[in-house]
Amino acid sequence: MNALNVRLDLFEKIIPFNHKLAPFFIRDSLHSIIPEGTEHIFVIGIGSNIINGDSLGPFVGTLLQNLYPQHLTVVGNLQSPLDGQTLVPEVSQITLPQNSFVIAIDSVLGSERIVNSIVVRDGSLLPGSGLGKKLPLIGDCSIMGVVLENDPTLECSLLSTNLHLIYTMATNIAKGISLAIRQYYKYPSVHPILQHC
Repeated sequence: MNALNVRLDLFEKIIPFNHKLAPFFIRDSLHSIIPEGTEHIFVIGIGSNIINGDSLGPFVGTLLQNLYPQHLTVVGNLQSPLDGQTLVPEVSQITLPQNSFVIAIDSVLGSERIVNSIVVRDGSLLPGSGLGKKLPLIGDCSIMGVVLENDPTLECSLLSTNLHLIYTMATNIAKGISLAIRQYYKYPSVHPILQHC
């Protein structure tokens, strides 16, 4: 869980979580961020599988798992989540090949005007900052789901976050990443967009 501070010096796209074109906006945003010559993409799905409001990253990881084995590696899913205790040990074991690109996915807290939005940002995210944890920056790019307003009742609110919100965000983010990979690496249009759970 991360606290989102809007920074105008980086590329940043704010997308309503349930917009019918959200996956295409995410795809287009990623195309403007992923460097030319990228040979492999890593998706780091940060979060918990037992707290609704913090399950966005693992949901996205589950939907993308094994879709593009030559070009995509997913770390963090509902079966093996990357939470506050497992994130650092798991990520430190990843060996990034040359010309790879890392997309970090996490639930975040934000201002009232962007709650229920998906934010795509060129730059890392700082996981755990919304809960006061000190974890390392993750990713070359971040996709964040703003699930709650930054407020003092955070812990209770996270437990009861609407699962439909999380699932819709996760589905749109996963579709956007999948479409970006499919287009970037020229997969045929018949290739599945998401993993069936």
